[in-house]
Amino acid sequence: MSMTIMVIDDEEEMRKLVSTFLLNEGYKIAEASNGIDALQQIHRRSPDLILIDVMMPYMDGFSFAEKLKETHDIPLIFLSAKGEEWDKIHGLRLGGDDYIVKPFHPGELMARIESVLRRSKAASKQASSFKAGPLKILVEAHSAFIHDKPISLTLKEFELLLLLMKNQGKLFTRDQLLYLIWGDHYTGSERTVDTHIKTLRLKLKDEGKLIQTVWGKGYKLEVPS
Repeated sequence: MSMTIMVIDDEEEMRKLVSTFLLNEGYKIAEASNGIDALQQIHRRSPDLILIDVMMPYMDGFSFAEKLKETHDIPLIFLSAKGEEWDKIHGLRLGGDDYIVKPFHPGELMARIESVLRRSKAASKQASSFKAGPLKILVEAHSAFIHDKPISLTLKEFELLLLLMKNQGKLFTRDQLLYLIWGDHYTGSERTVDTHIKTLRLKLKDEGKLIQTVWGKGYKLEVPS
């Protein structure tokens, strides 16, 4: 059964263009012109992934992400003409699994969608838990906890934390993390890793210090003995 992707954009031409790309790849489509309409549709359409523009009337993409993550754990990709680093970081902190700047090539969009869906599917099939000091992950439930209190992580943040927790004390270079988390077809820069590590540390609050930077090399997670 094909997956459903929701496309949210107030520009009809862009919405139809993206929808055409997706239909040609075999996906089912749900469309909305603003965040309010999209939230009303989600309950009956149950999309497997959401593509959303940032700048929209009534409810912008960032506000939509905040509202969505209160009740749903649906992979979310921002499509936006706003390409400033702050906008990307803000989108990721709000629960975005990726952030693509317009204009983009259709092939890049498809590759990024497939990557997010592949990781989401793989994560849902695993069934185990991991602990590292005060941190705990329930893989099957896709849940993370600090001192048994739940924290909200995006798919990439969750996979980064899971990888580091499963390999406590092991150093991963940025290139290794790009390959293991984003896949071998990802064409982004190493800054992507740095941005996600930064947002992950912020969400871990005081325990963010467990993720250590090895200057000039990469990152590792280590719990003091």
